Amino acid sequence: MEYLTEPPPPRGVATSAGPGIRRIVAGNPGPMTYHGTNTYLIDGPDGTTVLDPGPDDAQHRDAVLAAAGKIARILVSHSHIDHVAGLPALRAATNAPVFAFSPELSPDHRLTDGDIVAGWTVLHTPGHAPDHVSFARDDGVVFTADHVMGWSSSVVSPPDGDMAAYFASLRRLLARDDRRYLPGHGPAIAAPRAYATVLLGHRQGREDAILTALAMGPHAVAALVDRLYGGIASDLRGAATRNVLAHLLKLADEGRVLQSGATWSAVPI
Repeated sequence: MEYLTEPPPPRGVATSAGPGIRRIVAGNPGPMTYHGTNTYLIDGPDGTTVLDPGPDDAQHRDAVLAAAGKIARILVSHSHIDHVAGLPALRAATNAPVFAFSPELSPDHRLTDGDIVAGWTVLHTPGHAPDHVSFARDDGVVFTADHVMGWSSSVVSPPDGDMAAYFASLRRLLARDDRRYLPGHGPAIAAPRAYATVLLGHRQGREDAILTALAMGPHAVAALVDRLYGGIASDLRGAATRNVLAHLLKLADEGRVLQSGATWSAVPI
């Protein structure tokens, strides 16, 4: 599928991501983070809401503090390190209450599906991570974090990553009529339902390709990666391997494939 791109963003600068929303991209570029983690600043009558503090990087934190002014609260989309490593220091610098789904982050407020925080509705969207949440506003803007990104499909890495949950969370977003996604990495997605439809089809296509391969005989995960991804770059092979395993575990739960040692085979129809 075709992904979105954007030029490298300026570091330490808050740029507009829509009315009342600004984005600061952290200096942690890489094969899993694109140009870096997006930290969003959401303006409100009681101050600024910070979504995802990002890495533990003093320059990034100082840029967030300088641009935000009064920080009313800190929201967390999920507990992966590239989104929350900077949380303790930002929390200490501001004394702002933390809102998160995962109890492991010791939030001041535990989020649950359907909560409303500063005008944003919490949507539990597991798959990439069990504690992953998106935040939706009534005007059709949704912070999708790492669930839906324009620059790449999301990595689903077992055991925390769950492909069946990922499919269900994608379908949940597709049942909505939103107009703009703001992801955890990379640019905004301006045609979200069309993009999410293609993304779901892409995942279904991977699953079909796995079943086609297994219909010809048992395969190890590494052999499936070679077949499905061809000459994938070495720094992306690990992510591809985790995605393939996640698909296999989903298919096994559905009774469509079987594991025997290091190999997987299709269940005869």
